[in-house]
Amino acid sequence: MSQWQQQPGDRLAQDRVQDRVRRWNSAGWVLFGLLPPAVAVFDTSPARKYWMLGLLALIAVCHTVVLTRPDNRVLPPRTYLAVLAVVLGATSYLLDGGAAFYVVSLPQFWLFTRAPRDAITLSGAAAALTVFGGTLGQGWSPQFLTGNAVFTVVAYAAGVGLGQWVHRFVGQSNQRQEQLTSELALTQEELAAAYQRQGAAEERERLAREIHDTLAQGFASIVVLAEAARAATVTDPVRCAEQLTSIEQTARENLAEARVLVGSAPESGVAPSSLATTLRRTLDRFVQDTGLTVTAELPDVDLDQRTRVALLRCTQESLANVRKHSGASTVGVVLTELAGGVELEITDDGRGFVVEESQGFGLDGMRRRLAELDGELAVTSSLGDGTRILASLPTHSQD
Repeated sequence: MSQWQQQPGDRLAQDRVQDRVRRWNSAGWVLFGLLPPAVAVFDTSPARKYWMLGLLALIAVCHTVVLTRPDNRVLPPRTYLAVLAVVLGATSYLLDGGAAFYVVSLPQFWLFTRAPRDAITLSGAAAALTVFGGTLGQGWSPQFLTGNAVFTVVAYAAGVGLGQWVHRFVGQSNQRQEQLTSELALTQEELAAAYQRQGAAEERERLAREIHDTLAQGFASIVVLAEAARAATVTDPVRCAEQLTSIEQTARENLAEARVLVGSAPESGVAPSSLATTLRRTLDRFVQDTGLTVTAELPDVDLDQRTRVALLRCTQESLANVRKHSGASTVGVVLTELAGGVELEITDDGRGFVVEESQGFGLDGMRRRLAELDGELAVTSSLGDGTRILASLPTHSQD
């Protein structure tokens, strides 16, 4: 059969299929090709019988060598097929006709060659030798076109037509397979590039959210504290000193968060199993910086690291919004442990807003952060009635 340019895996699979086909063909060839001539000569003269059995033994050994070791240098497939053609001619002479043996042997000329031209040439030579051997003993006569000769020629013509059709069919199938393989490889490359772009976009979004929730909020706090400290430089030196201390602490916290973002620190600034402590410290700083009244119910809840970080960021973002937009005087923070989950509620008595008309990165960032942990964010507010933020998260196993 022809060999086409294919991927190593496809070529290996095709070789395995061809090897199985050859072995099945060999079984049929031995049963219906070698045995009938061997049986047919048992009642003939000893010389003819021994010649026939010797030829059959020779071609059987050659066939076994080519089948089991097709890459051997002593008997390559083309040489074997040439020997087979000679043996077909000789057995046809000994049996006065060998069309049946030729027909059973015909598939081998297509199975052990690499191109249709070789198969056509060698099988044609075998057909000619079969016809010649069958008519050699009788010489030229009007009986030259015997049934064996006609059947051999017809079998050769049919084999050529069928072999070429199979060759084209397999070639087209391989071309379609190669095309599909190329398209699949291209699709995989495009998919990998799309995943890479998606991963880069998600990483940029994550960094933007982290910067907004940490560094940006810290810098905004520093600006507000710096303005207040400058205003209180003369009128209230004690307050000014407190605000300068808050600026220093906020700057240090921002530096720590920046190290986390660039990977030089292992985790965010939330110690294991200390969400309540961290939230109280955050609220104390908020009270110190703003002078607002804060009420808090913060029981010790055992949560995994990602949940603690998400709830801390929601608290920081909500307090930043209270400071910048609400004009509130009182803030309430309640942490509640539920069956299979936890809720964080943050309320204020500020001016409120229309939730549907709100635009900004803060609320959207909180929603996406909670959604990554299968959580939800509910925002309730209206003009003049304050705002309620409710973050709900399922509990996860500890890190």
